[in-house]
Amino acid sequence: MIKRFSLTAVLVLAALSAIGWKYQHYLENPWTRDGQVRAQVIQITPRVTGPIVSLHVKDNSVVSAGDTLFEIDPRTYQVALDQAKANLVQARVVLTKAQDEALRRQALHKRDPGAVSISTLINVNKAVEAADAGVMVARAAVEQVALNLAFTEVKAPADGFVTNLKLRNGSQVVANQPSLALVDRDSFWIEGFFKETDIHDVSPGELAIVTLMAYPDQPLKGKVESIGYGIAHQDGSTGVELLPNVNPTFQWIRLAQRVPVRIKLDAVPDSVQLRVGISASVMIIKHPHAEQQEIGGERWLASVVNYR
Repeated sequence: MIKRFSLTAVLVLAALSAIGWKYQHYLENPWTRDGQVRAQVIQITPRVTGPIVSLHVKDNSVVSAGDTLFEIDPRTYQVALDQAKANLVQARVVLTKAQDEALRRQALHKRDPGAVSISTLINVNKAVEAADAGVMVARAAVEQVALNLAFTEVKAPADGFVTNLKLRNGSQVVANQPSLALVDRDSFWIEGFFKETDIHDVSPGELAIVTLMAYPDQPLKGKVESIGYGIAHQDGSTGVELLPNVNPTFQWIRLAQRVPVRIKLDAVPDSVQLRVGISASVMIIKHPHAEQQEIGGERWLASVVNYR
């Protein structure tokens, strides 16, 4: 009887100790289930307008920087380039003619100063300057149209993933209007939303353990990169008849606001595929070295993973 009672007492004390340790662990190391995977999403925006004649990617395909995503019909811009080049040739002919006329008048003036007036010399020199400016304008037009022709081939600016692709061959794209989303492969981070009361002494550089809901047995290590300096304030927004919207609050209940904390992952194993928007749990470890020495490296990490 005494042995059974002693065993029960030991189990109860062990359970209470575990609960106490977990609670102390929670107080010392902020933790939240409200986390998400984030990444920079590049809006691929064509610089010229036209129909797509060749689509080189599929939805959810992987691309490298410099890969061609799609091509816009170049024929209109090729014709414009040919016309601009012809205008440049014409402008050069006008410049040559103006220079020849100026040289002829200057030579005549040298032989017989009274044969050509000063005002005439000034006018022919001005004509040369105007023709030279015309050549510069025509050359710039050629460069601009050549750029437009090059812009008909839209390339990936970074390594990433094409997502939510809606384009097809024949789709009309408009200049300066986003037409395709590209998730930057090297820009992933974790954003955890912590209660404001839990992060008053959290600093950038502290260790963070991230557990993705899709990979519960593969914890990821990271570091606190930054802490948000503001969140949107709902009270005071404009409502009906331009009056402010104010939500009712109870004086005896004050809900802690959630502040975004940005976590930069140290390394991601090949078996883990990060996807924008998937859920994550985040724990910030304020004293990692002391805890690792006390528990042991692998056992310490396993205890953190199980605490979620």
